Formats: sequence, structure tokens, C-alpha cells
Amino acid sequence: MRTSLADKPPARRRRKDGEARREAILDAGLEIFSGLGLHGASLDRLAERAGLSKANLLYYFPSKEDLYLAVLRRVLDVWLDPLQELDADSDPAEAIRAYIRAKLTLSRDAPQASRLFCLEIVQGAPLLRAELEGPLRGLVESKAAILRGWIDQGRIGAHDPHHLIFSIWAITQHYADFAVQVDAVTGRSLDESDFFESTVASTQALILTGLGLR
Repeated sequence: MRTSLADKPPARRRRKDGEARREAILDAGLEIFSGLGLHGASLDRLAERAGLSKANLLYYFPSKEDLYLAVLRRVLDVWLDPLQELDADSDPAEAIRAYIRAKLTLSRDAPQASRLFCLEIVQGAPLLRAELEGPLRGLVESKAAILRGWIDQGRIGAHDPHHLIFSIWAITQHYADFAVQVDAVTGRSLDESDFFESTVASTQALILTGLGLR
């Protein structure tokens, strides 16, 4: 028998409503901050976009800076999630192909996240520096160790693992951060399935060829 929302205990309903409001605020924050930045966004505009009063927004996030940092942390989690999948026991070519496809999929489906992250980095990462030097560095070092292991085993060509990761980031995130430029030059976007697939194939070929892989 189905249980309606009205049948659920009040505390559980409040928790679910609270989670939904928090996610709505984070979504609004991503949209507004990615376009206007931290200083260009106002609490009034953020609250309006989230469909809440400013007082209600401040109940969940005590300041605009708190909301901005929460949005950035969520962006970082989503943006780095594909890197978590890189496993030492994987076939290197298959793993790198999958990583490139996942990164380009994020550039297509979550361009605002990439643009906000890029904006924060360009400004010197004043609010995200600790995250970059902590969780991000730890993740990259662990995956660089996997790449070094593949190099030592002769499974991929010898390249600095950090530069390899940076190169993949630079190529794949270009299609989100500079989508206007891509469209101006090619008249295409990743939303077009054939252009998306050709971008994936071209990027995979470029990176894998450089590593001595097919």
C-alpha cells in the first residue's frame, strides 16, 4: 500500500521539505553566481530565483558567502567525481577514454558549474583555496600515482601525470567555459549529438596517441 506525504510523520516531512529548499537555493546560487559572480549577485535576486523570501534563504545559509562556498563545494564534488572512477586495475586506454567522455558529458550537461569554478580559479580561489589544497590535491595525487604505476609497467607512455590530468581538464572544460567561442568558430555545440561524439572521439585520439595508445 502506498504511503502519501500526508501519512508521513511531521518531522520527516519537514526534513524532506528542508532538503528540497536547500537544493533549490543551491541551484539558484549556481545559476546566479555563474553569471554574475559573488559580488554581482544579491541576496534578493538569489532568494527570488529560489522562490523563497530572503529571510528563509538566510535560515539555510547565514550569508551570501556561505551560499557561494556551498555551491562551489557541490560543483567541485560533481566535477571531480569522474576522476574517482580511475582505477589501477582498469585497462588504461578504456579508463582514459571513459574519463574523457565523462568530462565532456559534464561540459555539455553542467556548463554553469564549470564556468563558476573557472571564475573562482581566475580570481585566485579566495574562498576555495583550502578545498583545492586539501581534497582536490589528495585526489589528484592518488590518481597521479595510478598513472605513474601504468608508466612504470610500460602500459602507457612516459608523461608527467599532473600535466596529463591538467591537459584533459583544459581540453574538456574548454567546451563549457568557452562555449560561445566554440559556437562562433564552428557554429556547433555539444548539445548536437554528432558534434558531441566527434569531440569525444577527437579528444580521446589526441590524448591516447600522445600516450602511445590506440
